Amino acid sequence: MSACRKNLSLGRQLAAAVLTLVVTASGAAALVSCSTEGGDSGTSSPFSPRPTPPDTASFTGTAASALASLEASARARASAAASSASAAASSFEARVSDEASQAAKDAEARLKNLQGGGNARSDVALTGRPTADTGGLQVVVVSITNRTDAQASYAVQVDFKDSSGKVVESRIVGAKDLAPGEQAQPLAISRKPADTTLTPTVAKAQRY
Repeated sequence: MSACRKNLSLGRQLAAAVLTLVVTASGAAALVSCSTEGGDSGTSSPFSPRPTPPDTASFTGTAASALASLEASARARASAAASSASAAASSFEARVSDEASQAAKDAEARLKNLQGGGNARSDVALTGRPTADTGGLQVVVVSITNRTDAQASYAVQVDFKDSSGKVVESRIVGAKDLAPGEQAQPLAISRKPADTTLTPTVAKAQRY
């Protein structure tokens, strides 16, 4: 009889232990469920979904080929503008008469061996022309006035100086057979780029 009571007591203890394990396991499962589903309490386990590749169709950048096309177009426009400016400059120079060209050749010969500034610098004045009227060339109007009482010809050398005062270019013009008080206005045309800052000066002026 005593043995039966002991067995019964042992069975009750085992049943209680099993029940306790079941309850504990259920509670742990509930806690795990809360921690993974609740967004505001507890610390959720890390989640690393597979990254989604970007939708390239939504990009607004310019492709390399398009950039190359834009650059080529810009270069073509710059080249066309340069060609147009060169044509305008050539057209302006072509309008200079053959007579003025011949006078310049005669003047060059007169000044070739001239020592000093010559005898007629006071008879010469210089005036710049707007580059908008000259195809982008730097042009100086050389006003030569015969201030004597007899007919005379003139040879004039115009020096173009840069910002440091250095002579970077020289042009020679002339005027033939001016009557007393008569004025001639040949052009001294620089070959330097239009964006170069130059100052024209009368280097030599000879009356003959």
